[in-house]
Amino acid sequence: MTLPPVLPTLLIAAAGALLFHLIGFPAAAVTGPATAVAAATLMGLRTEIPPRLCDIIFLIIGAQIGSTVTPDVIAAALSWPVSLLILTLTLIAIMLIVPISLRVLFGHSRVTAFLSAAPGHLTFVLGLSADLRADVPQVVLIQTVRVFLLTLLVPVLISFWGVTGTATFADHGTSSAFDLGLVLLLALAAGLGLKRLTVPAPLLIGAMAVSALTHGSGFVTGIAPAWLTIASFVCMGALIGTRFSGIDRSLLKNAFLAGLLSTLAGCVIAAAGAYLAAKLIGMPPAALFLAFAPGGVEVMAALAIETGLEPALVAAHHVFRLVILGALLPLFAIRYRHG
Repeated sequence: MTLPPVLPTLLIAAAGALLFHLIGFPAAAVTGPATAVAAATLMGLRTEIPPRLCDIIFLIIGAQIGSTVTPDVIAAALSWPVSLLILTLTLIAIMLIVPISLRVLFGHSRVTAFLSAAPGHLTFVLGLSADLRADVPQVVLIQTVRVFLLTLLVPVLISFWGVTGTATFADHGTSSAFDLGLVLLLALAAGLGLKRLTVPAPLLIGAMAVSALTHGSGFVTGIAPAWLTIASFVCMGALIGTRFSGIDRSLLKNAFLAGLLSTLAGCVIAAAGAYLAAKLIGMPPAALFLAFAPGGVEVMAALAIETGLEPALVAAHHVFRLVILGALLPLFAIRYRHG
């Protein structure tokens, strides 16, 4: 009898989480599974996280983020427009500077370098890749490497600031089964509605919104059990590792180097913007860096919960980043099409 690939995938992910926890690696519940599953995938093992399980992961993580919304968070949100403006400027800087580096050092065409350097919105980027006749395999590889490296590097980089997370949940107790089920059911309905409107990361955003409203109003109390949250982190890390499935390993070396360059350059630009924003609005620099890091909204949100670094702020900034990228990418694409 053949086991479905999701079972060995989850076992490998759990082993990776345990190993990274034992060696003290930051955000071990996400980084360990991502590394272990990526290694197994590249060695030829068939790995998979089913779409339905992905949906559950996003709902749980979104619900946890929403439970951090308190009156203090709402008051602090009044200062966020300053950091959102700086975030927009860092995105433009990344999209102007990083493609030049890829063209000079790796010989990529203008359009391939631009799409490989795009700091997010992967589905949109891949659609543009085909339309603009870019080197699609290179774009996919570099973008995959970018997400993987950010998952590993961001926890390490924020630990250098020596900042302890300050986020608190709406109630330190565990939510009742009824309250948790109600929040997740309403979150699913909201997420499916947003999906019909083609909103990015709809289930995550829908769960965040529902949880924030229900917890902020006092309609429900408590948070999901710790084991459920940790399991969601492990599955999230595994999902990142599965993205290396089907990759041509002969192309991986150059793609890894190009992905490393674009990731480091993006992190430097993001860190500079985050430091400036932190000084202006009085928030921890590590939290702003996590909010500015050019990684996937789901992954960065999960890291924010695990580190306690202002999950509501981080998630809000990444959702805003997707909105801005949705506007900027077509504008840059027109320039490259007619340039």
